[in-house]
Amino acid sequence: MRFLYCAAALVVLTACAPSTAPSTGGGDEKTGTLRVWLFDEPNRAPKDKVVQEAIKEFTAAHDGVEVEVAYVPTTTARHERFKGAFNDPASSPDVAEYGNTDLAEYAAAGAGGDLTADLGGQDLTAELVRSASVDGKQYGLPWFVGIRALYYRTDVFTELGLEPPASIEELTATARAIREKKPDLYGIAVGGEYTFGALPFVWAAGGDITSLDGPEARRGVQAYTGLLSEDVCPPQACASLTGGKTVELFAGGKAAMGILGNFNRSAVDAGAAAGKYAVVPLPGFDKGSLAPAFAGGNNLGVMKNAKHRSLAVEFVKLLGGKTYQVKMYEAMGNLPTLTSARTEVAGKEPFLKPFLDTVEAGTKFVPVDPAWVKIDNGKVIPTMLQKVATGRSSVDEATTEAATAVKAAFGRS
Repeated sequence: MRFLYCAAALVVLTACAPSTAPSTGGGDEKTGTLRVWLFDEPNRAPKDKVVQEAIKEFTAAHDGVEVEVAYVPTTTARHERFKGAFNDPASSPDVAEYGNTDLAEYAAAGAGGDLTADLGGQDLTAELVRSASVDGKQYGLPWFVGIRALYYRTDVFTELGLEPPASIEELTATARAIREKKPDLYGIAVGGEYTFGALPFVWAAGGDITSLDGPEARRGVQAYTGLLSEDVCPPQACASLTGGKTVELFAGGKAAMGILGNFNRSAVDAGAAAGKYAVVPLPGFDKGSLAPAFAGGNNLGVMKNAKHRSLAVEFVKLLGGKTYQVKMYEAMGNLPTLTSARTEVAGKEPFLKPFLDTVEAGTKFVPVDPAWVKIDNGKVIPTMLQKVATGRSSVDEATTEAATAVKAAFGRS
């Protein structure tokens, strides 16, 4: 009853695997080595410590079972490694962690095991279940979720006598007031390449990715690109900003507000804004409403080629269960997906309240379809935002062009 630890070099396992239709090589062996792939991270040690605790508990309950963990880099090269495992049963793990935006691609390849019957009754919101599902089948257990909210500088707001905005209109007015009175600060750090910062504005207006040329989506695009302006966040500096760069601006004390995730807290606490900020949910258009946030995060799934299917399902339930979700939050700051686990960590950590309020108000997700990969890789949404921000296109022109690209990605005329 022990676990085996593998380094991140999975190339040996998958580099020569074919990229054709998946083979069938699954089984349900009750002993032997359960192979697990988890994502590597810069500060992996705390994560690995929690994983080892789970492995120790799991192997203690299963005689003749070992657990072999390999850490997979999160670069785009992961797609090729997973494809190799899809098509070569000998190289496939039993359990794998994967990003929820990767799900559609993997499901289309026929690689994931259907866990609908195995994971029924989990303490999850309907939105989170949908983020792990394709065509009504659940392919994984949401392990953690990343939620964005509005960070703001308490010292600046106090000095200027401002209150946290309760609507998008108030957000825009507040950002302009700050920029006018403190021209050394951006009113809010926003970016033309910050897709998951812009989408809540589209969703709050009632629009969606698949209808960017509709009046609701256009309202959201207009509101977001209105912040990419000289009197808030100048387009010559902000049109090319990614989400990561907006985090740097807020953390570095160069912006009075920013749309950041719960997972960005450590970066802010390490910067000039440390000790001088608070967080509220990103507001919607109606005063007092909340803009839906993108429910990013990772899932734990069982591969179709798993040789130890029952054991794999049990391990997913253990590592993805309440006890280890709480431990993973304490180790890595990963926001739990299980409602009971979120309630427990919220009781210990008031910082989480605006993020949890956002989850409770309802989150959104990108289309669970391989088309999303084309849309994302083609920078359809950033191109739309940048064209409006820099004056190269009107909102109507840019959204029409983007909607055409989205339809093409879905194979629609």
